Amino acid sequence: MKLLIDSDILIEVSRGRDPMVIRDWKALSVSSSVLSCSPVTVAELWHGGLPEERDALEDLFAALLCLPVDHSIGRLAGDYLRRYRRSYSLALGDALIAATSTVHSAPLWTRNRKHYPMREVSFWDRVVE
Repeated sequence: MKLLIDSDILIEVSRGRDPMVIRDWKALSVSSSVLSCSPVTVAELWHGGLPEERDALEDLFAALLCLPVDHSIGRLAGDYLRRYRRSYSLALGDALIAATSTVHSAPLWTRNRKHYPMREVSFWDRVVE
């Protein structure tokens, strides 16, 4: 299974404050799942990261497959913006992440489900013990 991980989850992983997220991250890291992210997520974390967090962020990104934004993702993100920008205040970054999830059939691991009103986006649920 390919899993797309949103910025909010990777922030928690990098800072290690939420034991449930860390537990799930560890379980996924030894599973057969392909852990991936969007270049949008890389930009958001790199932009918001403190200088002393840069090495840890680089290590985190090295553990992920960064899925490229291509023509089909751009078009679908544009469709999402047209449909949801006004009613849900959809941001370009979230539209690109949603389109990446949809095009790659990769469930999205996020705590911000309200940012993704698209029916086509599937969400990943926590590891069940």
